[in-house]
Amino acid sequence: MVRRNSAYVWRRVVLLLLFLFCLTFIVSASNPNSPEGFLIIAHRGASGHEAENTMAAFEEAERLGSDFIEFDVQLSKDRKLVVIHDDTVDRTTEHTGAVDDYTLGELEDMDAGKSSNSDKKDEKILPLQDVMDRFAGKMAMLIEIKDSKLYPGIEEQVAEVVRRYEERLNSTDLKGTRHLKGIGGVENSAGIIIQSYDFESTRLIHNLLPNIPVAALIHEDQHPLSDDTLDALASFTAYIHYPKELLDEQTVQKIHDRNRKVIAWTIQNDEDMERMKELGVDGVITDYPG
Repeated sequence: MVRRNSAYVWRRVVLLLLFLFCLTFIVSASNPNSPEGFLIIAHRGASGHEAENTMAAFEEAERLGSDFIEFDVQLSKDRKLVVIHDDTVDRTTEHTGAVDDYTLGELEDMDAGKSSNSDKKDEKILPLQDVMDRFAGKMAMLIEIKDSKLYPGIEEQVAEVVRRYEERLNSTDLKGTRHLKGIGGVENSAGIIIQSYDFESTRLIHNLLPNIPVAALIHEDQHPLSDDTLDALASFTAYIHYPKELLDEQTVQKIHDRNRKVIAWTIQNDEDMERMKELGVDGVITDYPG
């Protein structure tokens, strides 16, 4: 009888321990700020290694295991979406002038490797569709809409491309790749986040693509954000992307209190990376992923 009671007690202890383990796992998995959800976002691709916003930079970010590639979109003269950060081609190519002074074909003929220290040459300015085609279902993407006031209607064009991307993800060929690393916890996400400094542009994207998470990019001169501004942003954004120099525990906590994620930009070294982790941010945008 004593032996039977002892076995019964041990079974209860084991079951209790299993229950506590499972409970801990569930709480950790549901916590939006858990370390397991820390995102590494490759800024303009792995731009510390390859020419920014080029296929070489994006493929290097993929090789290094980044969760996202981040890139910028502008409009060409013939109103095609192209991947380039500046509104001119001066810094990254051997040409000069505004991006929208050139057609898509003319932009594609430019060498986009001027700003890189890499030995690789002949990296091209890319149409947005080429990036989507290459990485659809393979890597998550953070798309930044640049100069929305310079390009009226750019939000609608981006939304149309993303809708086509969603349709591809729902096709038979890509169903198995939907749960991309780093994006699984974002409800109804197709592996895309869209960001902008322009809050109205971000709100418009949210209205056009209600199932795609959007992020508000915070400029240095907007800090500190008032509680009213944070409340307004939380009504339509999933992420708030903040300059690393201005982040502190209070700012991170205010964003988390509104059940939104905070991403720090732009991280360039291990010291900054460790500081951001100590602050409890949800991820970083960095030139040096991996």
